[in-house]
Amino acid sequence: MSPDRDATRGLRLRRLEPGITGRQAATGADPAAVAELIAAVRANGDVAVATLTERFDRVSVPELVLGRDALQAASLRVGADVRADLERAHANVRRVAEAQRAALVDLEVEVEPGVHIGQRWLPVERVACYVPGGRYPLPSTVIMTVTPARAAGVAEVVVLSPPGPHGAPHDAILAAAAVAGADAVYVAGGVQAVAAAAWGTERLPAVDLIVGPGNAWVTEAKRQAFGAVGIDALAGPSEVVVLADASADATRVAADLLAQAEHDPHAIAVLVTDDLALAAAVDDALTQQLSSLPTAAIARAALEAHGGVVVVADRAAMIAEANVRAPEHLHLHLRDVDAAAQGCRHFGGLFIGEDAAEVFGDYCAGGNHVLPTAGAARYGAGLSVHTFLRPLATQRLTRRGAASLAGTTARLARVEGLEAHARAAELRRG
Repeated sequence: MSPDRDATRGLRLRRLEPGITGRQAATGADPAAVAELIAAVRANGDVAVATLTERFDRVSVPELVLGRDALQAASLRVGADVRADLERAHANVRRVAEAQRAALVDLEVEVEPGVHIGQRWLPVERVACYVPGGRYPLPSTVIMTVTPARAAGVAEVVVLSPPGPHGAPHDAILAAAAVAGADAVYVAGGVQAVAAAAWGTERLPAVDLIVGPGNAWVTEAKRQAFGAVGIDALAGPSEVVVLADASADATRVAADLLAQAEHDPHAIAVLVTDDLALAAAVDDALTQQLSSLPTAAIARAALEAHGGVVVVADRAAMIAEANVRAPEHLHLHLRDVDAAAQGCRHFGGLFIGEDAAEVFGDYCAGGNHVLPTAGAARYGAGLSVHTFLRPLATQRLTRRGAASLAGTTARLARVEGLEAHARAAELRRG
C-alpha cells in the first residue's frame, strides 16, 4: 500500500476535554441480522457455514477443518525465520501463563471442627479461539489465545479463522496454531464461526468457551451466544492512552500513537500531557511519520476521528485522567515512572517507561494482548490463564461437623419457609 497522498499535510491533534469515561459501546452490528445468521447455522450446520462464508468472504472453502498435519505443513511453508519468531513469542507467553497457573493453588479450610470448605482450579474442556483474518492476518492472536488455554490444561483447543483468497487462513495463522498447540483450525469467521462453535455442527462439536477479538459482527454474535457458551469479553475498538510529560521523546510518543492508530479507522489513540510544548512536538512528529507510513490512510482516519490530546495541569491530573478513561493500553512516558505507575488503577495493560513500547506486548514480550476495551478495565481484566480455569467449590463434612451445623441450618431454612431443607439438615443431627 502506498502512503496516503495527503499524509504530508499538517495534522493538528484535536484538543479533548478531560474526564471522558470509557463505557462499553454498542457493537455496531444489527442484532436482528446476527440472530438470523445464527439461526441458519443452528438449523443447517456446516452447510450454512459454507454458504455464509461464500456469501461474505467470497471464497469457497475446500476443507472446513484443518488438522494438525495441515497446520504443521503450514509451519514449514512460512520459513525458518517466521517459525522461530512464532516459537519465541509462544515461549514467552507460555512462561507467563505457566507462572500464573502455578500461583493458583487448590485449598481447603476447616472453618469449624469437621467442616471443610475447599476450592479446586479446573480448566474448561473445550475452547474456541477466534482469530480475525480481515485487514491483516493476526498470528499473534493465535499465540495469545491458544497458549494460555494449553497452559491452563484445556483438553481441546480449536482456532476459528476466516479463509483468505485461496480458501484457507493465512499460512502464518496456521503456523502459529501449530506452534501454540491447537488441535485444529475451523475455516470460518464472522457470525457463522461463533454460532458453529457455540451450538456445534457436524464437523465442530460445541465448545464451552469462545475467546478472542473480532469485528462488530463477531462481538454481537458472542453477545447473543453467551449463556449457551462462555465468552471472554465484548471487544470494542482498540485503544491507547499515552501519558507524557516534558521529559518525553516526542518522536517515540508519536510512534506509539501511530502503532495503535494503524489498527483500524475506529482505533483510539489519545495523548494526555501537562506540557503544551510536548503536545506541539508530538503533533509535528505525527505529521512527519505519517508522510512515509504505508498505513497512513488508516492511521490518519483514526487520529482525526478518535484521537486527540488532553492537556491537564499536572502529573496528578494526568494519572486521574488515565484512571477515568480506563484504557485498553496505558503507556507512561514520564519522569519517576515507577512512582507514577503505582497511581494507575484502571487499565488493560500498563506499559511502564518509554522503552516498554506497547507493540512488544502485542507480539512477544510475554504479556497478553487480548485486553478489555471501552472502560471495561474498571471491572475486568485481559485474557490470561485464569480465563480458562474455574475455581470450583468443594464441601466435606464429618459427622461431627454436620451435627454441629444441623440446628442452625434447620432454623434458618424455616425462616425462609423451606421445610425440606430443614428436615434434610436435621437428619444429620447424629
